Amino acid sequence: MQGDSLSRYAGWPIIIGAGLAGLMAALELEEPCLILAPSFTGEGTASTLAQGGMAAAIGPEDSPALHAADTLKAGAGLCDPAMVQRITEAGPHAVETLLRLDVPLARDEAGQLALHLEAAHSRKRIVFAGGDRSGHVMLHHTLQAARKKETIHWLEGTLEGFYAPDGSLQGVWSSAGFIPTGRCILASGGCGGLYQHTTSPLANRGITLALAAQAGATLRDMEFTQFHPTALIAAEPTHRLALISEAARGAGAVLRLEDGSRFTEELAPRDVVSRAIAAQLQQGHRVFLDGRTLPGGAFSAHFPAITQACHAAGYDPDNQMLPVQPAMHYHMGGLKVDHKGRTTLPGLWACGEVACTGLHGANRLASNSLLEALLCGQWAGQDVNACVADASPTIVAAPPCPTASTDWPLRVEMQHHLGILRTRTGIEQLLERTLPLARHNLCALTASFIAWGALHRLEQRGAHWRDDAPGLQPARHYDWHLHDLPL
Repeated sequence: MQGDSLSRYAGWPIIIGAGLAGLMAALELEEPCLILAPSFTGEGTASTLAQGGMAAAIGPEDSPALHAADTLKAGAGLCDPAMVQRITEAGPHAVETLLRLDVPLARDEAGQLALHLEAAHSRKRIVFAGGDRSGHVMLHHTLQAARKKETIHWLEGTLEGFYAPDGSLQGVWSSAGFIPTGRCILASGGCGGLYQHTTSPLANRGITLALAAQAGATLRDMEFTQFHPTALIAAEPTHRLALISEAARGAGAVLRLEDGSRFTEELAPRDVVSRAIAAQLQQGHRVFLDGRTLPGGAFSAHFPAITQACHAAGYDPDNQMLPVQPAMHYHMGGLKVDHKGRTTLPGLWACGEVACTGLHGANRLASNSLLEALLCGQWAGQDVNACVADASPTIVAAPPCPTASTDWPLRVEMQHHLGILRTRTGIEQLLERTLPLARHNLCALTASFIAWGALHRLEQRGAHWRDDAPGLQPARHYDWHLHDLPL
């Protein structure tokens, strides 16, 4: 589909991304809209890889206030309390939404919704589906609902740029051509693919973050990159590592060194557990997750999809300890948005991992990501519905699309210098590599923003840990624009 064939979409809301956040936004829209994504099968999205499930305070001994308190504690002083309250209070509504979409959430013997316990949660509050395939099952049913809605249209391709010559959005460039529009919802995922060891889709390299920054949008707290403590070390390593869900530790799996000794509290916040593992690895130890004697039955019965991944890597979790290491998993920073999902660029909304909503602060609480994606996708769609009057840009001819590279040869350097433990020297060495590339390479631009934020945050907070900096300093956010980088 090229050229003039795209003119039919002029003025329509355009949604970039077909994960949970993007699909929920599309389902909320009251007029025809277009979803632009590389595929529409769920493959390549972080949503479909989510194992544990979605956090929501629906248990008899739980409450949104307790959920909010756990979220604020994990966020290490940088959460937006109002946003935390809004999202945790809407958690039960999000569960109802999944049930309306016919998502087969797991139930206990009494027929009530079953709940997992995960790290840093004070209560069992994780609803799940398909054993350990929650994201896949939730996304599949949401995709089915979107397919049935006649006003949702689909265009296979990628985003190549935003057109905002006067400081507000007037169109988007796609790989299929230019589409004039004054409304775009960005739901394109994170930037884990910038790292050597990651559990994220490899295509998620922060490209759309760079494009939004080039168009004038504000980025916030880019240095907060969360490393999941337990990614499986494969016998034949690949870039994207298999994740062993936090629910495994919630079910009783423990972390051990090669001699069988334990060294950390398994259900501490992710940043704490990741640093503990990283410290042991630096000392030459090997770290294993031991799920051989779970109190509720065999590991394979609890976690069939994880077991399949273990078997593919040559391990039997029922009878062997699993070698693990931390891997880049989630980006808490991103596009600065308000409670409606509006970025600082008029006409552009963002939701899901690409957005910095204030929910996660410096360290995301486990299983809050699907909750945020569902709710913030809905809220962005509802707000776009209220912006019909300003939706039609007056563009006679499509301007030329700027060209930039998306090749990324510095995954190892990102892992080494912007990993779990950071120093000023290492960050500066990385910037010496990325900044010269950043004018013409979108991956390098996003990597430079992450490094620039890490260089200026002189403290140890949440997922950002400077070995050469003091402990917590007064809490503050760091907002960045393209002109802040020495390009």
